[in-house]
Amino acid sequence: MARFVRWYGSGPLHLLVLICSFALTGYALVRLVAIRPLDVAIWFVGAVVLHDLILLPLYSLADLSAQSVLRHRPERTPAVPWINYLRVPAFLSGVLLLVWFPLILNLSIPYQGDTRLPEDVYLGRWLAITAVLFGAAAIAFALKLRRVRRAARVDEERPAPGHDAP
Repeated sequence: MARFVRWYGSGPLHLLVLICSFALTGYALVRLVAIRPLDVAIWFVGAVVLHDLILLPLYSLADLSAQSVLRHRPERTPAVPWINYLRVPAFLSGVLLLVWFPLILNLSIPYQGDTRLPEDVYLGRWLAITAVLFGAAAIAFALKLRRVRRAARVDEERPAPGHDAP
């Protein structure tokens, strides 16, 4: 098992899940291409162009900016990797915005007959979900920081090896 993990880089369950996801994606692609090949090709090319030429530079710039803001501060506390506590809620909020932007920005035809909701509720709800995501990430970061500080305090109070306690 250790040889497999060293060769592959992860456990066999990871490989199995990866193979299953590729199989499911391939099945969906074959089914979609059989029905609407031109639409799938246009969507794929548009998604690649949108991601690689527009979105990737934007979120790379945002990530570098967030890291540079706090990079030069002195470390008074034990170091806790904080950037993922910012990346995850920003990513989830961005995905929600990307999927639902016509309703959030009130750019679509009314869906009142379908959803039974007025058009003006989507922006407030997206902002509320975004606030909850960032709040949950802040709480998770605070708990992690507290745990690391507690462990550092216990390490400081522990006598050094080789010294006998009186």
